[in-house]
Amino acid sequence: MFDQALPEILADVAARHADLTAINFQKRATTYKDLDTASGRVAAWLAARGIRQGDRVGLYCINSDFFVQAYFGILKAGAAVVPVNLLLNPREIAFILNDAGARGLIYFSGFAAAVDILRPLAPGLEFRLRIGDQEHRTDDHDWQAAVTCTAPPPAINFQPTEDLAAILYTSGTTGRPKGAMLTHRNLAANVHSAARALQIEPDRERVLVVLPMFHAFAATAGMLLPLLHGCRIIPLPRFDLEELPAAMAREQATLFMAVPSMYVALLHLPDHLTKAFASLRYCISGGAALPVAVMEQFEAKFGKLIYEGDGPTECSPVTCVNPIGGLRKPGTVGRPVPDVEMRIMDEQGAVLPQDTIGEICVRGPNVMRGYWNLPEDTKNAFFGEWFRTGDLGQVDADGYFSIVDRKKDMIIINGMNIYPRIIEEQLMRHPVREARNHCRESLGRHEIPRKVIFLPDLPKNAAGKIMKRELQRQGEIERGVDLTPAGRKTNI
Repeated sequence: MFDQALPEILADVAARHADLTAINFQKRATTYKDLDTASGRVAAWLAARGIRQGDRVGLYCINSDFFVQAYFGILKAGAAVVPVNLLLNPREIAFILNDAGARGLIYFSGFAAAVDILRPLAPGLEFRLRIGDQEHRTDDHDWQAAVTCTAPPPAINFQPTEDLAAILYTSGTTGRPKGAMLTHRNLAANVHSAARALQIEPDRERVLVVLPMFHAFAATAGMLLPLLHGCRIIPLPRFDLEELPAAMAREQATLFMAVPSMYVALLHLPDHLTKAFASLRYCISGGAALPVAVMEQFEAKFGKLIYEGDGPTECSPVTCVNPIGGLRKPGTVGRPVPDVEMRIMDEQGAVLPQDTIGEICVRGPNVMRGYWNLPEDTKNAFFGEWFRTGDLGQVDADGYFSIVDRKKDMIIINGMNIYPRIIEEQLMRHPVREARNHCRESLGRHEIPRKVIFLPDLPKNAAGKIMKRELQRQGEIERGVDLTPAGRKTNI
């Protein structure tokens, strides 16, 4: 599998399972044969627009069958996908497209207003391909023209180790966004590792994809992993507490992947809707630390286990997960997936002993080639072959890793290190109106918050992560959530 490009793997799967449903989007089924054909036609259309091997094409689209067809179409044309975060404003999108040197943009019609603003900001775009209603637009190409293109798709001689499949831009919370260059081999290797770690049953899994597919977690674990194993995906355009249970029951989903904030929201579902989750084998949590209290309450309510894992965008992204069916250690992100190595290192790159806090570093075929056009940042991100994740953590005697916090979020008070996640875990277990009293009982004096601010909501990015840097810019402090029986959330 490592020696094949992603379109080649998909072609093999489509040849074996032509009539199986690959995607069911809003009750519209797409077979593997349909997917292979449609993406090939998109590739042919892109080639006719001058797209060549090594080019980059932006993809600005909701979770849908369109997204998948466009994604593989770009790959089949020999180009790299540049997914666009749906929450970015036009100027931020323009920066990414300009930085990547994208020659074209495929976008969903619902984002037409943003694209109108974007036009003069990204002059390097040679074409725009619009999915959905064209309305009065005549200067953008029509998606139907692409998926009905009769020309043969280009014959690409893929070099999986070298050819880029995607450039995924980091959130840029500490500066300008950086494009992680992921090759076909990076993603294929990660899919292979994740399939073994998650005990994926080829041809049988039905994966509900509610995480945004432009994000590394959903793109690899929610889209590529099932589709390259002959399984079915059910994309949802948004996280909706009415549509999600309905789709779960209708499709008899077997796997559900989400971020912690989604599990918090699901705790407020009426009890009679929990039966919609009966078909699930298990759930996966990633993208941010899952508070143990949330895990315990979810499992008690739904009767389904959550296996927590982790991995940064730069690692394709899956690096570790608690063993499926094996020993789970709540509060940890588990053990490295097959073919991936993890270590705890100090600032000089020396390996630290177990139970010692340091930086989590990763080595494996899943690790990115580097940051796009940023050689110095790339150099600083590695200790030799080991990628520095920026996460502070430790490993225990059984090889389970725990993430203490992000290096950039660590607070130093009077020379002592304070890790916000440790405080957050305590606050999640107690009503926040007595937050400081509870912290006095459970934490050291230097870890007790000096000030508590109550907010109606917290800023989150599209992956559901709390944007702590945004809170700091507002002069606020870290998170706490009160899970009261009434379902009211109070944040600090």
